[in-house]
Amino acid sequence: MARQYYIAGNWKMNKNKAEALDLAKGLVEALKDGKNKYMIGVPYVYLDAVAQVVKGSNILLGAQDVASTGNGAHTGEVSCAMLKDIGCGCVILGHSERRHEIGESDELINKKVRKALNSGLEVDLCIGELLSEREAGEAEQVCAFQLSAGLAGVTAEQMKNVTIAYEPVWAIGTGKTATPEDAQAIHKFIRGYIAKLYNQEVADNVIIQYGGSMNQGNCEQLLAQPDIDGGLIGGASLKAETFVPICSVGC
Repeated sequence: MARQYYIAGNWKMNKNKAEALDLAKGLVEALKDGKNKYMIGVPYVYLDAVAQVVKGSNILLGAQDVASTGNGAHTGEVSCAMLKDIGCGCVILGHSERRHEIGESDELINKKVRKALNSGLEVDLCIGELLSEREAGEAEQVCAFQLSAGLAGVTAEQMKNVTIAYEPVWAIGTGKTATPEDAQAIHKFIRGYIAKLYNQEVADNVIIQYGGSMNQGNCEQLLAQPDIDGGLIGGASLKAETFVPICSVGC
């Protein structure tokens, strides 16, 4: 089944305001005729400014996290309502850096997923195993658990607004990449597991991105795999010259 490629850039904690605006402007111009789906995950403090740049373009504005609660006495948090108010349409949740550096639990991630979907935001849900888990032969088990936990309470209808990003933790920011065949094997497993959680139609339609150091040198081979539908790009998304070639695959 042919699914539209979805290429997302996760800027993480990088850029100053001027750099963020320059990059956003460059991407709007470079991708204006692109046929794929595009998103940029921008640091909170620059979301409002970047929103003015991408407004009306074919680039979806995304946040890198969101609170699991609504507005109120939650110091330091940012709500779904606030994100929507400034033009955000998507949020990245469950990223390994939030799981393993911040200590976010699967239960908290699930609360955020449900809150975001119920608020009308799209969700890019990240899952993936540690190197020790892969070496122990537990990659599929870990991904299955994170999918079950992260999607608990999410309906088949809501899955239309969920993208899964498979990110082997050992390949994020390390320059190491799963071979196309290894990545495809896990992506195929993920799609099959979603069919078990929901049904085959949901599984056939869900977009599954690869997020382990995809770059302009390996993107075509990875995206040629039948169950890899896009990428959640970290380092290579920080410059137009390295991000645009990935965004242009298949166009």
